[in-house]
Amino acid sequence: MSLLFQPMALRGLSLPNRVWLAPMCEYSAVDGVPNDWHLVHLGSRAVGGFGLVLTEATAVVPEGRIAPEDTGIWNDEQTAAWKRIVDFVHERGARIGIQLAHAGRKASTFRPWSPVHGTVPASDGGWPTVGPSASAYPGYDAPDEMTPAQVADVPEQFAAAARRAREAGFDAVEVHAAHGYLLHQFLSPLANFRTDAYGGSPEGRSRLVEETVGAVRSAWPDELPVLVRLSATDWLENGLGVDDVAAVAGRLGRLGADLIDVSTGGVAPATIAVGPGYQVPHARRMRELTGLPVSAVGLISDPAQAEQILVEGSADAVMLGREALRDPYWPLRAAHTLGEKIGTLPVDSGVGMQPQYNRAQWR
Repeated sequence: MSLLFQPMALRGLSLPNRVWLAPMCEYSAVDGVPNDWHLVHLGSRAVGGFGLVLTEATAVVPEGRIAPEDTGIWNDEQTAAWKRIVDFVHERGARIGIQLAHAGRKASTFRPWSPVHGTVPASDGGWPTVGPSASAYPGYDAPDEMTPAQVADVPEQFAAAARRAREAGFDAVEVHAAHGYLLHQFLSPLANFRTDAYGGSPEGRSRLVEETVGAVRSAWPDELPVLVRLSATDWLENGLGVDDVAAVAGRLGRLGADLIDVSTGGVAPATIAVGPGYQVPHARRMRELTGLPVSAVGLISDPAQAEQILVEGSADAVMLGREALRDPYWPLRAAHTLGEKIGTLPVDSGVGMQPQYNRAQWR
């Protein structure tokens, strides 16, 4: 059996394979409530054989949304809407995780295909933003520097969202501490200029993400995993590098994080040499330095490429983003390409073929 289609266990959660759907914002919710778009987006990837599907960045509080159209999980209506989606994914034999997020100074922005860019004004449904310091992301309005009381509220906001996620039936939670959003803003010296206990040193800048992961771990069942997405590098001089972030990841592991979802960048504009698997070396380095399981993401599109990432020990699982948007059934195609048996549900060989689609099996 190829490594790509071997099962994987994180705590008490058994994952049918190591091909996972990366979190991708859909900017299609109203008042934070997921709808039929999200059901089809996530459900079709479950039908397509992804062993774990992750939701988009889901805000833990209204002001934590990247855009007004982001999903949330801060009230009962949202929790019930997520449960419908979770139940469908489970019926397909896949597992589902929710990415919990707060956008900080990158909140209240127009969605990408809007003809207008930047910060959404209050007159158009936007809101004032907050961050570790009153320093703006280029092109956005400056945030208000968070007070000590506001900072102290963040871990419980994530923990409350985790409790709602379990009520909805999610199998895993992922704390989003990457891509220049609030927790990454606290981590990076390019966005955090505080001189109190939450700034001033690498240990001070990492305090909030450590407290948040600890709070989520305490709120989440012991038998289910907590993932953390980290940007392994800021790609900028005087910013974070992979060794810096690995030191943080090691402490998060001791606090109960079970896997590091390794991505890069986002705290400030940077020139990045993008190519197939361009972030994989950072995942490998993170795995070597921490001893924790990691996932790799970033222009992974070919089955042989994905398999090699696991064979060479660069990651324990791969996440697909753009390729999964183009082909919701990528795992089924990859299983065929790698010579794997395509089973039927319940998943019996790492990837399942829905009975309605049995005629689609290759001969």
